[in-house]
Amino acid sequence: MPGYTGSKDDYLKRLRRIEGQVRGVHRMVEEDTYCIDVLTQVSAITKALQAVSLGLLEDHMGHCVVDAARESDEAGAEKVREASEAIARLVRS
Repeated sequence: MPGYTGSKDDYLKRLRRIEGQVRGVHRMVEEDTYCIDVLTQVSAITKALQAVSLGLLEDHMGHCVVDAARESDEAGAEKVREASEAIARLVRS
């Protein structure tokens, strides 16, 4: 079971909101809205996605990594490695 299961409804609500923001940006571009206004909205979407990512990462660390560490040192180390790789991908994006 994923670590975010307890927060799933909150994540889905946030993602629906982000989806609406993306549709709004699409509409802005179709309507030739001023560049800076579009970029402002893109920045807001980026921040919202980052917040979702950080929440998922926190849930992963608090649930999946902790459970794996209780199972064995090797399993815990594997989950820490996965988390580290995910953090590296987030930092690069």
